[in-house]
Amino acid sequence: MKKKLLSAILATAMMATVLTGCGGSNEQPAAAPAAEEPAAEAPAAEEPAAEAPAAEAPAAEASDSLADKKVGVCIYQFSDNFMTLFRTELENYLIAQGFSKDNINIVDGANDQATQSGQIDNFIAEGVDVLIINPVNSSSAETITDKVVGAGIPLVYINREPVADEEQRWVDNNWDVTYVGCDARQSGTFQGEMIVDLGIDKVDMNGNGKVDYIMVEGDPENVDAQYRTEFSVKALTDAGWEVECLSDQVGNWQQDQAQAIVANALAQYGNDVEVVFCNNDAMALGALQAIQAADRTVGEDIYLVGVDALSEALENVLAGTMTGTVFNDHFSQSHSAADAAINYLTGKGNEHYIGCDYVKVTQDKAQEVLDMVK
Repeated sequence: MKKKLLSAILATAMMATVLTGCGGSNEQPAAAPAAEEPAAEAPAAEEPAAEAPAAEAPAAEASDSLADKKVGVCIYQFSDNFMTLFRTELENYLIAQGFSKDNINIVDGANDQATQSGQIDNFIAEGVDVLIINPVNSSSAETITDKVVGAGIPLVYINREPVADEEQRWVDNNWDVTYVGCDARQSGTFQGEMIVDLGIDKVDMNGNGKVDYIMVEGDPENVDAQYRTEFSVKALTDAGWEVECLSDQVGNWQQDQAQAIVANALAQYGNDVEVVFCNNDAMALGALQAIQAADRTVGEDIYLVGVDALSEALENVLAGTMTGTVFNDHFSQSHSAADAAINYLTGKGNEHYIGCDYVKVTQDKAQEVLDMVK
């Protein structure tokens, strides 16, 4: 039922994407054509990864042979709201495909690369059959890959994409390594488009001919944070709007840090702040607390957007206390990651980049997505 609803939402979102378009980039490796430009423009966006034929078939065929396979899963930090949704769905889906719950070991890196590196060493020593890794630091991917490939274990990276040069190594060496995730440029573009769709007359409330904004970034090492920051603003400038960055601070994906950042910025810049961009919804919820404490009203004298489509954020979009969010599809991503692991275990192999799509969520779509994620 969830997949059918997701298909309908994605179909609507992709039609809107085709109509609006977005800017391009060519920073991804040749083996990942879907990532060479924001997925909002890519042809593959019309066929969401959640519905790709390869996503279900191998799991169904291999279910009888998976019960004894050991799966090690490294999550960068359990306290991350989105990764909680992701890992829960991942475990449930793995079990549904025939893995034994006792053979699925999911560990918390506690946002510390040394801790996670030790966990990877332990998994290798235990002789797991496949590793699914959400790295604490994307910059550590080369070291992680060398270690895991050297042990002869297939590797699926999730959520935090390694750099293009690292992905190219997998292609050049034909290693059993792949990345599963959404193109963060698309999520940033969608954030900016939600602001552009409001019209410059509504957004430029101080009448200076520019959009004055605050940016609250996630982990600066994370490519998702980098792309969401860049492409949210690029959507405004691509529309011909002038922009002025009043504050750009790192909130490390945390609600409390974002609340403090936005509170300080509102105290410093007052009514000049017209838009608050947050790289994820947890930080957007913190920003909302600061906005309300400053007696500002989203939709009237300020606008606020996030990413992830957490339930609380969706409820705020419905209530008009957030301008919008972007659905970071943990269903499609976790299922595709599990299916990639199954493909390696059954000898089918994978492309080295498996892309999924984001969905733009404004007030008109918020209830549909909320019904699905709750």
